[in-house]
Amino acid sequence: MSRHVPTYELYGENTGRKPDFWLHCETIRSRSSLHQWEIRPHRHESFFQILYIEGGSGDAIFGERSHAIRPPAIITVPPGLKHGFRFSRDIDGLVITLLRSHLSHPPGDRSHLGEWLATPHLTSLDPDNAEAAYVMQTLRRLGDEFENRRSGRNEALAAYVALALRLTARISHEGNAQELPANENERRMETLSELIQQHFRSHKPASFYARELGLSPTHLTRIVRSMTGNTPHELIAGKLVEEAKRQLVFTLGSVQEIGFRLGFADPAYFSRFFVKYTGETPRVWRMKEKVRLEGV
Repeated sequence: MSRHVPTYELYGENTGRKPDFWLHCETIRSRSSLHQWEIRPHRHESFFQILYIEGGSGDAIFGERSHAIRPPAIITVPPGLKHGFRFSRDIDGLVITLLRSHLSHPPGDRSHLGEWLATPHLTSLDPDNAEAAYVMQTLRRLGDEFENRRSGRNEALAAYVALALRLTARISHEGNAQELPANENERRMETLSELIQQHFRSHKPASFYARELGLSPTHLTRIVRSMTGNTPHELIAGKLVEEAKRQLVFTLGSVQEIGFRLGFADPAYFSRFFVKYTGETPRVWRMKEKVRLEGV
């Protein structure tokens, strides 16, 4: 009979309540020292974890396999994965726990980053490598930002997480080049993402992006569906919703002002658009999200 694997919010805490934070950061020492430096196998239902190992040593257990930890390194753990750790008493580093809903790419989507986020990784960092050194600095800054409640804290934390994960995935892929086969559709998707970032507030139609990429609208739709499971229109709408959510949480602008910034001349249309993709009006979503983040 298989042993029961507990599911926690933070290790050792099982309150039965919904989480009251979107991101939590603490030193690895502070929690592992309470458990004799061993984090027994467990899962997190809704959380993604990043462990930054700056010093010490140990083992990371993913499923039934153990991997030696040699600093500096980054460990990424997707939601639902059975995992555990054994640490030396001189372990030094951070553990960052965040809601999967706040990741820039859902783990398991058809992008390379989504696929990478869906599986556990132990990524070694070379301090002499510029990108690795930048990841290390970014995570140190994240820890400092979490500890000090300065203005713009949530927005800074979100930016640090997104940057650290993107660069860590790149370093991980470079260390195992066969994981990242280059193909034309992947490059087109990267260009499309850049174009959407530039123009999403203008509400350009999918045909505009097809022209910019030198493709027919039908061909573009085929590529986007194969890579993401969505249509180009859904990608554009998703970007608008993502930015609307960001501004609703991290700015003081009214719902009408935010709609105008995002290219919606009619506040009622902005509200209908938001309801279509979230199930709630911008005002209701904002109130609920701010209540949920009060514990941060």
